[in-house]
Amino acid sequence: MDRLPTRLWIEALIRRAEVAGSSAFVVQHGDDSRGDVLIKVARMDGTAAAYLPSMGLDGDRVFLNLTMQGVGPAEASVDEYVARAKARDRDLWIIEIEDREGRHFLTEPVEE
Repeated sequence: MDRLPTRLWIEALIRRAEVAGSSAFVVQHGDDSRGDVLIKVARMDGTAAAYLPSMGLDGDRVFLNLTMQGVGPAEASVDEYVARAKARDRDLWIIEIEDREGRHFLTEPVEE
């Protein structure tokens, strides 16, 4: 099954966040059609979470909450991870969502 181009998927994610009253913006613009995505959710209280896509057992895309891997909840820890990821992959999309409730606005399954 073909996926949406990454750019369109990102635009929909940002729109969902904005409609819900949150802020979302592109920190780094990746490849429009097939770039990977890293999502940072800042809770505006010094904590944050990071989410990366992965393939589920059924082949569908799921997102991993990197808190399980020791990234966060301190925002500085998430920012360090984002900086390393940014340096490794120039085609990586980095999206930051600012939401006091910590909502990620993903429609895909998320493994917490």
